[in-house]
Amino acid sequence: MGENMKKMKIATLAATAMMLAAVFTGCANKAGTSGNSASGDTITIGGNFELSGAAAAYGSAMQRGVKLAVTKINKDGGVKVGDKKMKLKLVTKDNKSDNASAASIATNLTTQTKASAVIGPITSGAGLAALPNMTKAKVPLITPGGTQDSLTLQKNGKVQPYMFRSCFEDSFQGKALAKYVYNTMKLKNVAILGDKSTDYAQGLIKAFKGEYKGKIVTTEYYQAGDKDFNTLLTKLKSKNYDAIFVPGYYSEAGLIIRQAREMGIDKPIVGADGFADPKLVSIAGKSNASNIYYTTHFDAKAPANNKVADYLKLYKDTYGDDAGTFDALSYDAVYMIKQAIETEKSTNSVKIAEGLAKLKNFQGVTGTITMDKYHNPQKPVIVTKLMDGSEAEATAVK
Repeated sequence: MGENMKKMKIATLAATAMMLAAVFTGCANKAGTSGNSASGDTITIGGNFELSGAAAAYGSAMQRGVKLAVTKINKDGGVKVGDKKMKLKLVTKDNKSDNASAASIATNLTTQTKASAVIGPITSGAGLAALPNMTKAKVPLITPGGTQDSLTLQKNGKVQPYMFRSCFEDSFQGKALAKYVYNTMKLKNVAILGDKSTDYAQGLIKAFKGEYKGKIVTTEYYQAGDKDFNTLLTKLKSKNYDAIFVPGYYSEAGLIIRQAREMGIDKPIVGADGFADPKLVSIAGKSNASNIYYTTHFDAKAPANNKVADYLKLYKDTYGDDAGTFDALSYDAVYMIKQAIETEKSTNSVKIAEGLAKLKNFQGVTGTITMDKYHNPQKPVIVTKLMDGSEAEATAVK
């Protein structure tokens, strides 16, 4: 009888242990699906940055803008969460412009670092790679440069709940550029020389063609990484057009501009935000970079509001250089997170996502932002004109 009692006691203890394990496992699973929240007096935000590789110029700009904003916010007292003031802590990782790395970093920043929000990656491809892991962790991601239209959309057409932009999308800028070329520049015939290898360029071409009221004379294609565009430009030279639209990145666009000008093609060359890097002029050459127009999200010559002057001074004092487009978009992304936290009075990542979706009339240095239902910021597009390698003017297009 004593032995039987002992066996019964052991069995009971084992059953109890199993029940407790199940309960705690259930609690852990529940906690794992509730997003991340800050502990102590600091709110951790992650940086999934392209600091090396093909997109390093954009990623380095993103890092500068984010660091500047975090430092400024902390210096000004931090983030108000209800009655409490909290400081921001930035944890950054280099995804090396590699999509697989961007995805693994998204997991690291959300599950190990426990970030309440993440800024970056800056490219659409890397953003798409990181998104599933961000969504699984229920942590919002803001991209300062991922402009691909489908980036914020699920396959069923509904919004991705944890993907946001501080930049506008390709169709938005493609349509704005088409309006500017036709209505402002009064150009009725356009030739297109586009990058066939990226969704970025294809989205811009589709949007431009859909909005442009003039004639598309011809559409020619190149491949990312191409160096010699003389054959394509020779084909274009014989056509009757008023401007060349080059949807692509600065690396190829700079060479196209150089080779076109050396060939005697002096017509306007227009592009999108892929032109918005100082390397465009260094590749093209200052004397060749004239009569160049491109859409961008930010330009000091077309200040969005009275915050811009202070931002430009702060940037110059900190880095000894002039602020660029992606620096400014990244700076705004941090302040968007701050606004969402303060609006929701919560550091919980799910609540921050809800706050970002509600942003309305947010005053950023890149413009007044109202988030639409697809998590795209509604704000003016800027068209910048280059003459002799320098910005000659900037115009807001609504």
